[in-house]
Amino acid sequence: MGQITLAGNPLIAVQLRRSARARRLSLRVSRLDGRVTLTLPNAVPEAEGVAFLRAKEDWLRGQLADVSGPVRVGPGARLPVEGVPHEIRSGSGRTVRQEAGVLLVPGPEQQAAARLKGWLRTRARDRLSEASDRYAARLGRGYSRLTLRDTRSRWGSCTHDGGLMYSWRLILGHPEVLDYVAAHEVAHLAHMNHSAAFWRQVEALYGDWRAPRKWLKDHGTELHRYRFD
Repeated sequence: MGQITLAGNPLIAVQLRRSARARRLSLRVSRLDGRVTLTLPNAVPEAEGVAFLRAKEDWLRGQLADVSGPVRVGPGARLPVEGVPHEIRSGSGRTVRQEAGVLLVPGPEQQAAARLKGWLRTRARDRLSEASDRYAARLGRGYSRLTLRDTRSRWGSCTHDGGLMYSWRLILGHPEVLDYVAAHEVAHLAHMNHSAAFWRQVEALYGDWRAPRKWLKDHGTELHRYRFD
C-alpha cells in the first residue's frame, strides 16, 4: 500500500498495509529489525490511520529504542551458544573450537560466518536428535525423520507421517528451551493438536513447560538477530 515517514528525530519509516481480515487499526514493531507496520482495515481511510499513528508516536519511539539491531556474525562479534555469550575470534587449525566464552574460527575472516553456521547446525542436530530420541522412547513412539531449517514462523513442527522439523537456531538459546521444543514436537506424535490432552503429554515428557515457552515468546526473536549471510 505504501510507506509514510513520521517526522521527528529520528525519522520513522512506516509501512502501510491494508487487510480485509483486520477489524481495527494496529501498529507493529518488528523485534528483529525495527520495521514498523501500520495495518488498516479496508474500510478505514488512510487519514484516520495517520492520525492513529501520530497519537501513538511516544509509544512507538519507546518501542524502537528497545529494539536491538542485527548482529553480523564474524570476528569481534558476540554470539550465544546454548545460552552462553561467546566472542568470535580468528583461530588456527581446521575446525571451530569452543573455549571459555570464546569461539575460535579458522580460515579467512570472510568465511567465518559460514563456518560457524555449519558448526552450529551440526551441534543443533546432535542435541535435537538426542532430545527427540529420549522423548520418543519415553512416549513409546518413533519418528520417521528429523530435519533442520531456519524458519522464523515456528521453532518446530511434526508431520502426520512422523517427521520432525526444528529451527537450528534453537542451539543459540538455553538448553532447557531446546529440550522443551523437542518434547513439544514429540508429543505431537500422539496428539496432532493443542488440546488439553496434548499439554498433559508435554508435561509428562518434559515437566513444567511454561517457563521455556514464555522465554521463546518473550525472547525468541532475538535468536534471529544473528546474520550469517
